Amino acid sequence: MSDPGTSSAGTVPSRAQVWLGRTARALSGLAVVGLVVVVVVAGARFPGEGTDAVPPTEIPVPPTASTLVCAGPLIQPDDTGRGDSAFDPTPVEPVTTVTVVTSVPDRDGSSATTVAPLDRSAVTATLPGGGSAAVVPDVTGPQVVRAEPGTAPARVAAASAGLVTAGDLRGLAAASCQQPTADAWLLGGATDLTSTAQLVLSNAGSTPAEVTLAIWGPSGPVDLTGERFLVAPGAQRVVVLGGIAAEQRRLALHVSATGGRVGAHVQDSAIDGFTPAGTELVVPGAAPARRQVVPGLAVVDSTVGDLSAPALRLLAPGDTGTTASVTLLGPSGVTELPGAGAVALVPGEVTDVPLGGLPAGAYTAVVDADQPVLASAVLTRPGSVGELDDVPSVERAWAASTAVGRSGVVAVPSGTRGTLVAGAVATGTDPAEGRPATATLRLLGADGSVLAERRLRLDAGSTGAWSVDQLATGSGDLAVTELGSGPSVPAGVVGVDLVTDEDAETAIAWALVAEADRPDGVLVSVLDPVPVPRTTPDVAVREDPRLGTR
Repeated sequence: MSDPGTSSAGTVPSRAQVWLGRTARALSGLAVVGLVVVVVVAGARFPGEGTDAVPPTEIPVPPTASTLVCAGPLIQPDDTGRGDSAFDPTPVEPVTTVTVVTSVPDRDGSSATTVAPLDRSAVTATLPGGGSAAVVPDVTGPQVVRAEPGTAPARVAAASAGLVTAGDLRGLAAASCQQPTADAWLLGGATDLTSTAQLVLSNAGSTPAEVTLAIWGPSGPVDLTGERFLVAPGAQRVVVLGGIAAEQRRLALHVSATGGRVGAHVQDSAIDGFTPAGTELVVPGAAPARRQVVPGLAVVDSTVGDLSAPALRLLAPGDTGTTASVTLLGPSGVTELPGAGAVALVPGEVTDVPLGGLPAGAYTAVVDADQPVLASAVLTRPGSVGELDDVPSVERAWAASTAVGRSGVVAVPSGTRGTLVAGAVATGTDPAEGRPATATLRLLGADGSVLAERRLRLDAGSTGAWSVDQLATGSGDLAVTELGSGPSVPAGVVGVDLVTDEDAETAIAWALVAEADRPDGVLVSVLDPVPVPRTTPDVAVREDPRLGTR
């Protein structure tokens, strides 16, 4: 009989021998796994002989079409059904035109531009490829400009202009047509007893857009109870701001769209008793940033305390207040204005900084802060006293903040004279300390041809202003002091194309000031340039032979 402590195969292994065997088997398994991993990684890194010999292929990314949305005729306050009864119907109908201009320096002729109503139900005008221009008269609704690209992105601009010569809506309401957006910041307008503000939303896309609003006033954010606005494809919607944000002497808006992109502007109208005090379109400006630049401040003489003097509008939309440093770059450099240098901003409260007493001339406002802010400016032109008025009429124009150093095109509204206002803003801490700024300027004629090409040079911290017709008939490089104030020579300029020097130490911020002379005073608007789309770089593509396709 066998011993219970033994087996038929021999002596039972000890505990140490059992663990040693298990450890050996585990290590051998790990070695196998490690070898598999090495083989897989090596195969991934070195897929096979000849792979590195396959050269990458540069696939060009074609430029996309450019779409602009143009405002339609001015909206009568009573036409909305909820207008302010203090406004009377205008005794004359607004005259609305759309001016379109394209600039193609290489004139490849492969691009074309069409103008159509917002719903694309017809074609209002067609511009051939290459440089061209057109004026669409008697516009009855918002328009869409679509420019097909050639070998490069289309350089296109359009301007909508509504002219009213008498009545409560007297004024020139002109603005550059906009690229549709899902995010827009507008700083301007009011809804107090003397003012009417209407937000106009235009959807040129093929899908509905749902729009939400945020509004700020002089006392902080306005409670809108989460109201949303649906804008159908090819349609326009008007929101009377007095109905949702009443009694606001100063306004700022943030428009957010989902599902589609929209064009947005505010029609701002004011009266002084029964005397017109200006009608203008407030257009989107730059998003909140620690530096804002407002070009195109062409001001006339005014006095300190004058209620109709120009003003700078500021807002810190976040939860933290800040002190904004305001620098005014004038014809001879930095211009000091008492009370406008440092402005304390309470978070969420819209603040106006009066510019009364500023010497007549052209300026660029630079606003710096340690928190993101918004900025815009309102210009004024005094008129005469009418037969039934007790005070002179006033014309107003809103200037939005813009990006500096971007190339762009601006159309000169039909029936106006244009003045180019350009400021040289250094990109460092001090906007007036830097090298001179340079750019190439093209003046475009009624047939789209380049009437003249100039080199523009501005000293850092200065602002220059020139009649576009003078620019077209001048010669040589242009410095801020070169073209005097002599009589202009009509040259039929319908567009200005400015090509900036990218990544320069000192950048140019510019706008077009359009004016129309009337017997009772000068009407004015400020138009921002339409930025030129950036060229998309080519994409490098390499064939992977492991996929088995060619």
